[in-house]
Amino acid sequence: MVDAGGHDRDSARQDLGDSDGETEDELQDAFDTIVSEGAQRLHRSWREVLTTGLAGGLEIGVGVVLLFAVYAETGSHLLAGLAFGVGFVALMLARSELFTEGFLVPVTAVVAGRAGVGQLGKLWGGTLVGNLVGGWLLMWLVVHALPDLRATAIESATTFVTAPLGLESCALAFLAGIAITLMTRMQHGTTSDPAKIVAAFAGGLVLAGLQLFHSILDSLVVFAALHAGARFGYGDWLAWFWYTTLLNMAGGLLVVTLLRLVRSKDMIMEERAEAGADR
Repeated sequence: MVDAGGHDRDSARQDLGDSDGETEDELQDAFDTIVSEGAQRLHRSWREVLTTGLAGGLEIGVGVVLLFAVYAETGSHLLAGLAFGVGFVALMLARSELFTEGFLVPVTAVVAGRAGVGQLGKLWGGTLVGNLVGGWLLMWLVVHALPDLRATAIESATTFVTAPLGLESCALAFLAGIAITLMTRMQHGTTSDPAKIVAAFAGGLVLAGLQLFHSILDSLVVFAALHAGARFGYGDWLAWFWYTTLLNMAGGLLVVTLLRLVRSKDMIMEERAEAGADR
């Protein structure tokens, strides 16, 4: 049957069906990649988890150095946030581990039956400690190697440690969890390295450019300030860190990850059945 515009409607339906089929294939490929990568990360030994987390802290610290340098020169948080994206690019290319990138991918693997909750806890705990130790060490080097950035570090860190625990602070931390997990989802939704790099810079722009409360990124900022002689202490950092970490997790898990799991329900059920048969 031909419509008024001269188009064959049956052909149009066939084209639409083919397009939908391709979309489903792409979703399946992305899901398979997430489960496979998540399972691989979750089955690492303690040594691998800690060293990968340590490397992740060092690499994300490179982005923090650029954030300080660009902000000191321009006074623009947005430009500094864009520069910080280099840290996410380094993290991606080096295949290291960042605590807040451990929500979507590992959780999907656990829900799909390819790993256990205990392994997820090991990944989260080991990566968090590794990120903080690696970042603390790098910030010590940065402060002593680039003393001109000390004032910038203290100014930047003050924003976080002096923030009262209220609706604004909670919202900033919750949004940060959404943003970092969305960046992870974007990077796993494509096989194009340039597209993944664009996603990394976009994530840096949103997180650092808008000064959202990110448990690892901003902890490194605070560590640099402490090394530089800031008047606040580690107790002030901990008072900010505990709720920021929990709300980062809530944002990443309850929004982006949950939506992805609901969307992939059928694929998850198939994966769980296959995982059960493999045991």
